Amino acid sequence: MSAPLIQNESFVKVAAPLAVGVLFLLIWEIAVQALEMPKYILPGPIEIFKALIDGWQPLLGALYITLKVTFLAFLIAVVLGVAASLLFVQSKWIEMSLFPYAVLMQVTPVVAIAPLIIIWVDDTTWALTVCAVIIAIFPIISNTTLGLRSVDPNLLSMFRMYRTSRWQELVRLRIPGALPYFFGGLRISSGLALIGAVVAEFVAGTGGAKAGLAYMILQSGYNLQIPRMFAALLLNTHIYSAGGIACEFGDLLAQVIGRIEWRGLLRQAIDQLLAADTRQTWNVIDRFFWIEGGALAADFGE
Repeated sequence: MSAPLIQNESFVKVAAPLAVGVLFLLIWEIAVQALEMPKYILPGPIEIFKALIDGWQPLLGALYITLKVTFLAFLIAVVLGVAASLLFVQSKWIEMSLFPYAVLMQVTPVVAIAPLIIIWVDDTTWALTVCAVIIAIFPIISNTTLGLRSVDPNLLSMFRMYRTSRWQELVRLRIPGALPYFFGGLRISSGLALIGAVVAEFVAGTGGAKAGLAYMILQSGYNLQIPRMFAALLLNTHIYSAGGIACEFGDLLAQVIGRIEWRGLLRQAIDQLLAADTRQTWNVIDRFFWIEGGALAADFGE
């Protein structure tokens, strides 16, 4: 007999937040109706939904602009961040020389430099993208660099004992181990890319065909179209939620890929060491099983 749904952890993870959200919206609507709150002060969920339906064309146009800037900035941040991390891990001197500037970029308020970027870059979309990249790139650099350096010292010793090249060490050892760190950085950077795009849109004050959701929020607030302002804010929130779900899936995929890669790597390495049949071989194997414990031993016994 199957267990009740209430005892199913996967069901509870989805149903519990959904139930709280529905209850919150219900209380919100009842309170607005009971207090006869004007919609230009605080609209109810029904008014917000009506504004979303009635103004779907300008809202979708603004959503497209914000999405384009967000994803473009996120993609550029990932490419530049990974490239910088790979450069840092090749030399400690390079990391010590350049990493402080990455930190400086992170702590610099984009609100202060966005007007300059808008002046220097003629195209508004690229100007907003540059602002978002400045905010989003640091978690990629810091997390990926940490992951590339956080390798098992015993595995690193084994690779160097076999005199592997730096390329083999990077591809077969450092990159698989850095995947969880990398996807952790992606989760943070995806949200920061959206924040950077929205902040840049606020500062830039773009309008007309190039208006994003941030400008739609400002414009609706100036015109006291508060339901439309909440609708634009709702779309902004859903962008962040979709990015979070995508990063959760990517993190799970990275764990699976990393586990397969590590198992294959260790099996191949230990097979080679067993073929050598030396005292040093058995010392290395003993260290592996001592550190990893019974779980690793069980994996090799499958």
